[in-house]
Amino acid sequence: MNGLDHSILTLVTFAPAAGAVLLLFAPRRDREIRVFALLVSLFTFVLSLHLPAHFHRDQAGFQFDQNTPWIPTPNIHYHMGMDGISLWLVVLTTFLTPLCVLISWKSIHERVKEFFILLLVLETALIGVFVALDLFLFYFFWEATLIPMALLIGMYGHGRRVYAAIKFFLYTMVASVFMLAGILWLYANTSPHTFDFVDIQKAIAGGQVPGFVGAAQWLFLGFFIAFAVKVPLFPFHTWLPDAHVEAPTAGSALLAGVLLKMGTYGMLRFNLGLFPEQSRANASWIVALALIGIVYGALVAMVQPNMKKLIAYSSISHLGFVVLGIFSFTQAGLNGAMFVMLAHGVSTGGLFMLAGILYERRHTYEISEFGGLATPMPAYSTFFLFVVLASVGLPLLNGFIGEFLVLSGAFQAKPWWGVVAATGVIWSACYLLWMYQRVFFGVVKHAENNSLPDLTMRERAALWPAVIMALVMGVAPLWWLNTIDPAVRNVLLPFAQLAAKVVSR
Repeated sequence: MNGLDHSILTLVTFAPAAGAVLLLFAPRRDREIRVFALLVSLFTFVLSLHLPAHFHRDQAGFQFDQNTPWIPTPNIHYHMGMDGISLWLVVLTTFLTPLCVLISWKSIHERVKEFFILLLVLETALIGVFVALDLFLFYFFWEATLIPMALLIGMYGHGRRVYAAIKFFLYTMVASVFMLAGILWLYANTSPHTFDFVDIQKAIAGGQVPGFVGAAQWLFLGFFIAFAVKVPLFPFHTWLPDAHVEAPTAGSALLAGVLLKMGTYGMLRFNLGLFPEQSRANASWIVALALIGIVYGALVAMVQPNMKKLIAYSSISHLGFVVLGIFSFTQAGLNGAMFVMLAHGVSTGGLFMLAGILYERRHTYEISEFGGLATPMPAYSTFFLFVVLASVGLPLLNGFIGEFLVLSGAFQAKPWWGVVAATGVIWSACYLLWMYQRVFFGVVKHAENNSLPDLTMRERAALWPAVIMALVMGVAPLWWLNTIDPAVRNVLLPFAQLAAKVVSR
């Protein structure tokens, strides 16, 4: 391992935070602040490309490992590492952030410096969640995402933004307390005391954690509640539509694109990684909630008069596919779940950016205020159609392969799971294409829409990367799956051993 490999995770994680600190001392010249934030986010993205370029795709364990003692008492380490599960989530975060900077160029007029500081701090916290291997460090980054996101919603959102920000903060913070209790229990009962995920996982697997058998179900639920609220899994979803509708465009794009994936990542890394037996025992009711979320989210999306709320409910439906894939305990299901997480981040992030562009021109998300926009805005309507088709799951675009693999895994586990989930694919086509028809087709219904300007060069620069990525992921999914698969196999090893025990009995 060369020097850069050893420190690359620290550099990628804290480069945005370093940029935010420099912005604190910058004079309030809005244009220079925007340019600097864009340069910092682009630098972070370029730096993060070192990770897939030097990642050993055939290895299942953690790479770019950095483990340094941090606080002696309690025994907390600065332990960061990455496998195929976390690799692409980090790159997704660094990929979306510069697009969010571009899309916010003209829409943020007041407290511009504070906005971009919050955006860069949020990027650091999100990356930290995916690479932290010390449970205390993980929890620190997990909670650190709440403050900048709540402030972005409350300071720069629309309408009932303060209500939405407080609701988001309270839901996720209260749920996280259950996870904190589980983390502290594991620390207290592991000998020697440690927060290290790898050491705790080995101690649990070796039966070296006293009292674990009796506490395992409660520990599993403590972690699961925190992750389920973050996803959000039905019925913990009620904070999401408010947060999305009131958030600024960049906040919505990062919230849907990355923040929600913290929950599904947590389930995959910690629920399955630390509690395989409890994951198997609780799978039936978790899958039931995921299936309800798939259908419920789609049906509620279909009747939404507000474009942004429709996209928000579509996220509930799509993230239901991810939870279904995770708890199918099949290789296809877990690979598909990871791919859906990435594809959803690109396509739904794109949808929120497109909705934000329209809001800048008309200051409304109401679908009834539009109609016939393909005439005055042909380029915008083309981009919108492409991203809608990617989100629907058109073959050769990024939404298809992940849902296909999840459904394959669901059918392998229990055929009726696959049957119910497959209806979600049909519903998603219904609500997204119907929304597109009402907004873009037909005659222009409102005179003010006739003079709407089409996409600017800056807006095209923000949208083209998302569109290209949606196409590349659909055409060449093995670039991602070849890296994800060894880590997924590693996660599934304890479940294969559990199945072997059952057969031997």
